[in-house]
Amino acid sequence: MPSTHPVVRSTLAASLVGLACAGSPARAQNPCAPCAPRRTSPCAGKTPCAAKVPRAAPNPCAAKSPCAAAAKVDPKLVTRPQGTRLASGDKAVLVADGQRLWNDKALSSNGLSCASCHTGNANFSAGFAKPYPHHVAMAEEQGGFKRIALDEMVQFCLVVPMATKPMAWNSKDLAALTAYTGVVQAGFKPNPCAAKSPCSAKRPCAARSQGPCAAKSPGAARNPCAAKR
Repeated sequence: MPSTHPVVRSTLAASLVGLACAGSPARAQNPCAPCAPRRTSPCAGKTPCAAKVPRAAPNPCAAKSPCAAAAKVDPKLVTRPQGTRLASGDKAVLVADGQRLWNDKALSSNGLSCASCHTGNANFSAGFAKPYPHHVAMAEEQGGFKRIALDEMVQFCLVVPMATKPMAWNSKDLAALTAYTGVVQAGFKPNPCAAKSPCSAKRPCAARSQGPCAAKSPGAARNPCAAKR
C-alpha cells in the first residue's frame, strides 16, 4: 500500500493530538502545545507586596458611602471659633474616653461609628500621617477647606459620614475623641504597596511578558512554533 501523503500525515497527526487532548481543560491554552497545562507565571506568588497587603474586609463605608455624597457642608459648622480651646484634662483619661467614643455608634444618626470606617487604619489616605492642619480631599470637596485641623476634622466626620451635629467646642467629648484620633494617627503608617506601588514598576515579568511561543522562551529550541512567529 503506498505511503500516506505528507499533508495527509500532518492532518492525521493533528487529529490524533486533538483526540488525545479531548477533555483536557488546558488544551486550548497553549496553541503550540495543545496538551500542555497552563504554565504558571514565574512571578506568581513572588510579588513582594502581594503577601503584605491583607485581603480587605467588607467596607461598611463603600458603595453607599455617606462620605461619597456630593452634599456640601457649611464650613462654619466645623470651623473652631477663634479664641476657643479644647477642654483640658489628664491625657490618659482623655485617650481612654476617646477610644470609647471612637467605637460608639450612638454618636451618629445612621449607625456608624469612627471604627466603622477606620478599623485597622482602613480608609485613611497617606496624607493622614502628616501633622495637622493639612489638606484632606473630602474636607476640601465638601467644605472648601484647603487645610483643616484635627479637631475640626473630627467635627467634619461627625457632620458628614456620621450625619449628626458637631460637639460643643469646649466639651470633654470633643477633647477626648480628638486625643484618641491623635493616637490613631501616630500609629498610622501609609501602605507602601498602595497607590503608586513600588512593586508594580519593579515586577521583572511585567514589562516583557512572553507568550508560549516566544522566540526567547527557555524551551524555544524544542518549540515548533517559535521559528514561525
